Amino acid sequence: MYIDVSRAVSMLFDRGDELHVIGQNLIEFWAVATRAIIENGLGLTITEAALELEKLKTTFTVLPDSADVLPLWEELVIKHQVRGKQSHDARLVAAMKVYNLTHLLTFNTTDFKRYDGIIVVDPAFVK
Repeated sequence: MYIDVSRAVSMLFDRGDELHVIGQNLIEFWAVATRAIIENGLGLTITEAALELEKLKTTFTVLPDSADVLPLWEELVIKHQVRGKQSHDARLVAAMKVYNLTHLLTFNTTDFKRYDGIIVVDPAFVK
């Protein structure tokens, strides 16, 4: 998947698109990066993960957490009957709406299709 993501991000930057992350993206990266490989993680050391985290923060525009996200998240999870881990997805959508972002680059295209105004883009299909 790394090749598809790397290619997609390069293409988006090359055409002048601005790419953003929020704190949640970085936290979720950390969780996966430092989790053991046997537990479906990357198995990075804290030092390795910290270096990769710094790369992400310098590559992408990091949008600050906003108090406006929580009430919008609550509306979304109730309206769309969101349960379990998909609550994290709803928080990303709430942040996107707060910052007027419309496109989401993710391999997890199915879980985001329920949200109005969000265009889900699979990195493998960026052209």
